[in-house]
Amino acid sequence: MEEILNNLALYGYIILAAYSFGGGMVALAGAGILSALGKMDITTSIVVASLANFLGDTVLFWLAQTNKKEVLKYMRKHRRKIAWTNLLMRRYGWMSVFLQKYIYGVKTLVPIIMGLSRFDLKKFIVLNFFASIVWGLVVGLGSYYFSAAVRAWFS
Repeated sequence: MEEILNNLALYGYIILAAYSFGGGMVALAGAGILSALGKMDITTSIVVASLANFLGDTVLFWLAQTNKKEVLKYMRKHRRKIAWTNLLMRRYGWMSVFLQKYIYGVKTLVPIIMGLSRFDLKKFIVLNFFASIVWGLVVGLGSYYFSAAVRAWFS
C-alpha cells in the first residue's frame, strides 16, 4: 500500500492534470486526501487542477465554436442531456458556467453547448477562469479538511 501512495505522490500531479482536463472532481478530492496525509501539496494540487480544468473547458468551447458541423454529429446521442443543459443555461444564464463544474453528466456539455450558441468567447474565458478557481478551492480544500477531520476523529 505504501508503494502505491509513493507512486501517487510521484506521478500525482501529472495524473491530476490529465484527469482535471476533462473533469477532475474525483482526482482533486483524491489529491486533497493525499495532501492531508502529507503525500502531496494542497496548494499545488489546487493550482494544477484548476488550470487543467480551465484549459479543458476552454478547449471544448473553442472546438464547438469553430467546428459546429462536426460537433453536432456527436451530440445527437445526448439529446436528453442537451435538453437538460439548455434548461440549466436558460434558468441560470452565466451562472451555469459555475454550476456545471459540480454536476456529473453535464460538465462537458455546457462548454460545448455554449460554444455552439452565440456566447462570446472572451466572456466565457473570464467566467470559466473564475469558476475553475472556485471549483478548485471548494473541492480541494473541502476534501483536504474533511479527510483531516475524519482522520482525527478515528485516531
